[in-house]
Amino acid sequence: MTNNRPLHGASLAMLTLALGLGTFMQVLDTSIANVSIPSIAGDLAVSPDQGTWVITSFAVSNAIALPVTGWAAKRIGEVKLFCMSTLLFTLFSWLCGAAFNLPMLVLFRVLQGAVAGPMIPLSQSLLLANYPDEKKGLALALWSMTVILAPIFGPILGGYITDNYSWPWIFYINIPVGMASVFIVWSVLRHRETMITKLPIDTVGLILLTIGIGSLQVLLDKGHDLDWFNSPVIMFLAITSFVALVFLIVWEIYDRHPVLNLKLFLGRNFTIGVVATTLGYLAYFVSVVIFPLWLQTNMGYTASWAGLAAAPIGVLAVIMSPFVGRFLHHFDLRLMVTFAFAVFAGVSFWNSTFDSQVDFVHLIIPRIVMGAGMATFFIPLVTITLSGLKPEVIADASGLYNFLRILGGSFGTSISINMWSNRSILHHSRLVDAIGNNPATTSALARLHDLGIKGNTAIAFINQEVTNQSVMMATNDIFWISGWLFLILLGLIWFARPPFTSSGKHVAVD
Repeated sequence: MTNNRPLHGASLAMLTLALGLGTFMQVLDTSIANVSIPSIAGDLAVSPDQGTWVITSFAVSNAIALPVTGWAAKRIGEVKLFCMSTLLFTLFSWLCGAAFNLPMLVLFRVLQGAVAGPMIPLSQSLLLANYPDEKKGLALALWSMTVILAPIFGPILGGYITDNYSWPWIFYINIPVGMASVFIVWSVLRHRETMITKLPIDTVGLILLTIGIGSLQVLLDKGHDLDWFNSPVIMFLAITSFVALVFLIVWEIYDRHPVLNLKLFLGRNFTIGVVATTLGYLAYFVSVVIFPLWLQTNMGYTASWAGLAAAPIGVLAVIMSPFVGRFLHHFDLRLMVTFAFAVFAGVSFWNSTFDSQVDFVHLIIPRIVMGAGMATFFIPLVTITLSGLKPEVIADASGLYNFLRILGGSFGTSISINMWSNRSILHHSRLVDAIGNNPATTSALARLHDLGIKGNTAIAFINQEVTNQSVMMATNDIFWISGWLFLILLGLIWFARPPFTSSGKHVAVD
């Protein structure tokens, strides 16, 4: 900063509010669309599976933008970059709402995710830089609360807006919030810009990263529709992704200013922490995406009620997170993460026992319990990941950590949707074979005939019930698989080696 003195009074309060609004808006945008996917898909005349591209396109472009945040902040200045990112985020939010077909919406979501990359880390950095030393803990607590609260309000707000207005308004609401955030931050900090430094950027690495990860994400999103590797398009994407990522790994190892510092994986705790976080986030997103889709497409829930069912996951997380942060170094962090994965696994297996008659209360109880795992998942894991690293590599480590975490969520969305669809088809086929010559089927048709439901109408009625049960069984399968993945990760974390102390001060985790 050109002016290193901390802010006080009204200026500090306004800055805290403005940065909090920017952070809240960005994190909210990662969850608000989840419950709106069926409405978006219906309005744009695509399947709900294709509608999830609205989630994955934002996530993958956001992840790719994260590693270049440090370089861009030094080249442009943190204040200017935050304001530019927030302003462009607001613009693309408006364009997302105005999109009249899926390709347009996905394009604007890609651009929105890319410009959103710097918003989370810079909001934390600018907040800490302008708080007095004795109040930096308070600053982090306030910042963390916006990050935790946004996923709670996202499903509720998304459901309410979708049911009572229309899905474009989940994007339009960003406009006044974004404009207010930019206006206040620029008014308060325009004379407190950070030092500008001209650093080289790894252009080759960035291009290879974009091509490799972009091709892989499109492959995952389009694979089911194009019959996977029977399609020349999927084969091309697979080869392109493989070649680009192999060249990226080799290039990054030898480049002097890599966009991804892969040498960090030589550290035991960093590797275990990143793998546990990435796979944990992948499995966690199974619940985030499949749960509201299942409720709306098969259980007859509106977007509002699906949002209310999904939201309780944040209740215990909000209550417990301050205590976890306070007593972080009083416990073996591996025990905290073990508790988180045990809760996630237990809730996943619990969810896998649901049937099509499950009521609202029994849906939300596991979501509330899962919040306890959320509180001991992110904070301890990021501390383990950064433990023992030198101060000069903390920024690189933070960027790589968050990049892979967000990719885990994006890939988890695509993989879970594909598995859900495939398992539904498999169970439907098996159920049809099972009931084909079953006396119970003949009896059911006779009862329908007595009720005035005859011929093809009766067969269609039974087929619809078979379809519903197939989807229910596929949903149970997905939760069961994620439960086992959490159990595997529970064992992995014990390969991390204490002490879990970091040379760095803080890391942004959204």
